[in-house]
Amino acid sequence: MSRVLLVEDDSRIVGFIKRGLEAEGYAVDLANSGEDALDMVREKPYALIVLDRMLPGIDGLEVCRRLRREQREHLVLMLTARDSLQDKVEGLKGGADDYLTKPFAFDELIARMEALLRRGSRTNADPILKVGDLLLDPTRKKVWRGEREIGLTAKEFRLLTYLMSHPGTVVSRTRLLNNVWDMNFDPQTKVVDVYIRYLRCKIDSANEKPLIRTVRGFGYVISA
Repeated sequence: MSRVLLVEDDSRIVGFIKRGLEAEGYAVDLANSGEDALDMVREKPYALIVLDRMLPGIDGLEVCRRLRREQREHLVLMLTARDSLQDKVEGLKGGADDYLTKPFAFDELIARMEALLRRGSRTNADPILKVGDLLLDPTRKKVWRGEREIGLTAKEFRLLTYLMSHPGTVVSRTRLLNNVWDMNFDPQTKVVDVYIRYLRCKIDSANEKPLIRTVRGFGYVISA
């Protein structure tokens, strides 16, 4: 499932796009200001950002420029009611990968998003993650501990990917719920603990050094 960040302050447009994208199988996070968008991108990886140009505070063009200055390679589709050639040139020069003017047909939005994602998958293969002798290939969806290949369910793989993307960092249960389970569970649920136990059973055999540790009262950390 591709995760998309929709940055838009018009609630009518937000509702229309979010419902449509979710019906197409995307996971959608929302931000209604440039500041919120930057904070969310720094916290979580996104396959694509649908970014309105006219935003309160930091506008979409400046958001895009800051992302590129920080060397963040997220795909950006910029939306705007400003349709002059100069506006389009500014948006593309500011770092947008594509530019769609309002009003637009939803089918065109989807087609442009899919084209960007195809292009991104060809040029930006996800790097292999490594913690000690544990390797995870995000593209091939495979995991190895030394020479041993480990079979994981989709949710176990997603959880392990998030942990290995933050090696040595204590990650709270709430953060894991937000990023792995899309906040669809009560924060008091034990689902995180259950899946951590599943991962430990598969990753740490009797003669291997445990990689996933519980930091009591804070969360979990993976390190060698």
